[in-house]
Parts: sequence; structure tokens; C-alpha cells
Amino acid sequence: MTSRRARRGAATLMLCLSLVAVLAAAGCSVLAGSVHKPAAADGPPEGEPRKAPSVVMFLGDSYTVGDRGVRPESTYASATARLLGWQVIVGGRAGTGFVRAGRSGEPFLGLFESQLGWRPAPDLLIVSGGHNDWRYPPAQVAAAAHVLLERVRQRWPGTHIVLMGPLWGTDSPVPGALLVRDALKNLARQLGVPFVDPIGEQWVTGDRLTGAGNAARLIKADRTHPNPAGHRYVATRLAADVERMGLAHPVRKG
Repeated sequence: MTSRRARRGAATLMLCLSLVAVLAAAGCSVLAGSVHKPAAADGPPEGEPRKAPSVVMFLGDSYTVGDRGVRPESTYASATARLLGWQVIVGGRAGTGFVRAGRSGEPFLGLFESQLGWRPAPDLLIVSGGHNDWRYPPAQVAAAAHVLLERVRQRWPGTHIVLMGPLWGTDSPVPGALLVRDALKNLARQLGVPFVDPIGEQWVTGDRLTGAGNAARLIKADRTHPNPAGHRYVATRLAADVERMGLAHPVRKG
């Protein structure tokens, strides 16, 4: 009797062990499937390259690098990069121009060499200036800008270039600023370089002094430089122009 019970117990035990083994194997198969099955959030399929952001450099004056109390990461240049997803490097100095050296002792050409020209070639360079050159003969400003742009082309043959004319804090620039703007615009046309014209496109309207136009809320008390909201606004205008030029996501040629 005892022997029969033992045999039955052994048979039952073997059956239980077999069921456990089957269930364990099934569980492992399900678990293995959940581990090795690619998740939708894992990114692009294997072998498909990830798209790197465009590298864009700016060269400019205080509008670009910031005036007193405004850092480069807060100017329109960095704000444009955030809007368009660029990797940005901002170069230049306050008070400088194509001819005017300012307190730094270097105009744009020298600043390009010391700050940007030694770096690997970017996809796009935006040169923004002329505001501080309005007291100089327009032909002299255009000639200096020509030397700079040709230096850029020699250094970085595949880099796209955009030339941006003077920014102004009111809708009534001094005559010298308009003459410099016209000279730079003509140079850009001769060289086949896209030109952005903030004065002609009336980015700033009115005058903070009189409380008229958008200058009242976008320009500082100095009637010259954008406040934080002004820099963000300028960035939207520049981004729209760059998109129109087909350079919102530039890729270096060659």
C-alpha cells in the first residue's frame, strides 16, 4: 500500500515538474521577445544616419554679440539658431564694423581671423554689419566687406554666406547708414551673395522717443539696441528671410 502511494506521489511530482518546466520555457520565450523586439522610440532603423544640426557662425557688432547687459546667448543670433535648430558660434565685438575697429582695435576682417577663421568650416556664415560704418565713405565700407567675403570664400569654399545690412533702432536712419546699406547691397549682388535688408524690410518702425511703432516695445532707451523682446523679434524676421532663401537647414557644399 505504502509502495503504491509512493509510486503515485512520484508520478504526481513528475507531472508537476513537467508543467513547471513548460510554463517556465513559455515565460522565457515571452520575456525574450519583449527584450529583443525593437521599440518604436529607439530611433531610426539600424544603418540610417542621424541628421546632424547645421553649423552656423555669425560675425557682427553689438547687435550680434550683445551690448551692455546683453550676452551673446541672448541676442538675435542665438535666438535665430534656437528657432531653426542650428549649432551656433557667435563672433564679433561691440562697436566694430567692416572699417571701424572700435575699442577692440580690429574691424571684421581681423575678428574673423582671430575668432572664426581657424575653426572647421561651418555650413553657413552670416555677416551682419554696417551700423557702425555710417561715418565712412560707402565705397570704402564696400571694399572692406569685399576683402572679408573673399577671404571667407578662400578659407571655406563650400560654406554658404549671407550678408546682412545695418540694423537701426528707429525707422529713420541717418543718410550715411542708408548709403552704406546700398553699397553693401550692391556688393552682395555683384558677388552673388544673399542679402538681408532690415532697414528696407522695416523690421523696426517708429521711434521709442515718441512712443510710435514697434520701437516703443522692442528698442532700449538708448534708441539703438534691441531689448530682449526685440532680439527675439529680430530673430523671427531673420529666420523668415533665411527660410525664403532656402538656407534654413544649410549644408556645406562639397
